[in-house]
Amino acid sequence: MTEENAQSISVDVKTAFLESESDPKQKRYVFAYTITIRNTGQVAAKLMSRHWVIRDANGKVQEVQGDGVVGEQPYLQPGEGFEYTSGTLLETSMGTMGGSYLMKTDDGEEFQAPVDEFLLSGPRTLH
Repeated sequence: MTEENAQSISVDVKTAFLESESDPKQKRYVFAYTITIRNTGQVAAKLMSRHWVIRDANGKVQEVQGDGVVGEQPYLQPGEGFEYTSGTLLETSMGTMGGSYLMKTDDGEEFQAPVDEFLLSGPRTLH
């Protein structure tokens, strides 16, 4: 069994612009993101922490680190998944977000599960 097969986490992301919570005049653009984390490997693993890098269209960077996700540290057996929704605030109508989850197996081995950068995009204006 190779390490790549033993430890494998897939991450799917869906995003939404929350117009009702946003105020473009105040440079306030609110986005929700729903993440599905699935253990596609062969060993159980617990999500210990998250690390996000969030960039707006002006190049402003926010880094977010913390334990778990939405107050939980899901434990995923092979084949199991966990879905959650959270949000972020930008000063521009477009930006990107990406990062990683720190996972830990039952035998104490830690590994990073990367989250590819994804687009946060607000309303389109037609002229």
